Amino acid sequence: MDARLQSAFAAIVGDRNVLTAPQDTAPYTRDWRKQYGASTECVLRPASTAEVAGIVGLCAREGIAVVPQGGNTGLCGGSVPTGEGREIVLSLSRLNRIRAIDTLNDTLTAEAGCVLAQVQNAARDAGRLFALSLAAEGSCQIGGNLSTNAGGVNVLRYGNAREQVLGLEVVLPDGRVWDGLRALRKDNTGYDLKQLFLGAEGTLGVITAAVLKLHPKPAAQATAWIGVSSPARAVELLAHLRASLGERISAFELVSRRCLEAVLAHDKAARDPLPRAHAWYVLAQFDDTLAPETLAGAPQVEDAVLAASAAQAAALWKIRETLPEAQFTNVKHDVSVPVSRVPELIERAGAALQSTFPGAPVYAFGHIGDGNIHYNVGDASLLARRDDVNRAVYAVVAALGGSISAEHGLGQLKRETIRRHKAPLELELMRAIKQAIDPQGLMNPGKVL
Repeated sequence: MDARLQSAFAAIVGDRNVLTAPQDTAPYTRDWRKQYGASTECVLRPASTAEVAGIVGLCAREGIAVVPQGGNTGLCGGSVPTGEGREIVLSLSRLNRIRAIDTLNDTLTAEAGCVLAQVQNAARDAGRLFALSLAAEGSCQIGGNLSTNAGGVNVLRYGNAREQVLGLEVVLPDGRVWDGLRALRKDNTGYDLKQLFLGAEGTLGVITAAVLKLHPKPAAQATAWIGVSSPARAVELLAHLRASLGERISAFELVSRRCLEAVLAHDKAARDPLPRAHAWYVLAQFDDTLAPETLAGAPQVEDAVLAASAAQAAALWKIRETLPEAQFTNVKHDVSVPVSRVPELIERAGAALQSTFPGAPVYAFGHIGDGNIHYNVGDASLLARRDDVNRAVYAVVAALGGSISAEHGLGQLKRETIRRHKAPLELELMRAIKQAIDPQGLMNPGKVL
């Protein structure tokens, strides 16, 4: 980077927050799974919306691409440079203030660099619940969560990230700031502009702050680990419990025996929650007390354990949260189908893979309550044939009316693949929106479209 430009950036954020040395920029240029990344001219670390606007405006005038980055915990290469042109990484980690909490309106206003756990804790301290929860919550940032429309374990009751948002503040590609930080649950004054930026992966602008919905903190919670014979029985169990418990079910996670064994091998402190092995398991959370007979009376339940303490509940959830690390290097799929068709997805995709990749292990787990399954295949030896594995799995997903990206986004990983799975008209409309808002194509290029 030339001295003139470095000086201009330093005038905005200060010398200490313009990183150019390779040892300083390296943590920002590779994704969490070490699958994507490239060098960057610099990493900039603004501390305010005004500084973000100054950087983006300068980059627009200079024709430099901007790669917004939160906690860099994504799984699709959406928050790192591509190396295909002049790029800077814009780290939002210093925009980390909770600006306001309104308990009467049940809202919290947070800057994009707030770590998700920080937002959860601020809500908890105010006697409220911020419902978004996922394995990376100790390091992912709320701006990244909103930019990828993160899902997590509580979608069943509370919805995806976009459903937790009332208002946004966004720096547009030309450096102007759209102040949409409205804390309104009703605002019927035309297009809902915030929805353009939620799930856009930074390709239309930089989210710098958000008004988030809060909920009453549950008076009690119950966590259960349940053995079932098949995914079909798990779906039946969900229907059975919803008929009796309704909205009190906040999470309903499916875990295969192979996945559990991977965790037990990876984490020597982990323990099998049940005395004998079962083919499949459900990890369920209820925002209420739960009588043991509620599970004992369900015909789909082979065995179950109900956590007797917060520590036991945390141990059960740690099994689920360890799953991504326990089978770290393989061909991963983040797919969704209607809940009723999850068993068919698992069966048909397994059959298709065995005909082409006999013996390849499948690690199937995820949010069966909302139809989102992480369907991961094989080990590192299959990465070279990722496209062939993807085609086999995605063909089944398409046949079942599903989506090839449920909660992780598209990033670089699925940018080309999505062309085979979205209607031409949908892609045309997406490109029209991109052209209208970012005509220079400088916002996170090489991602999504």
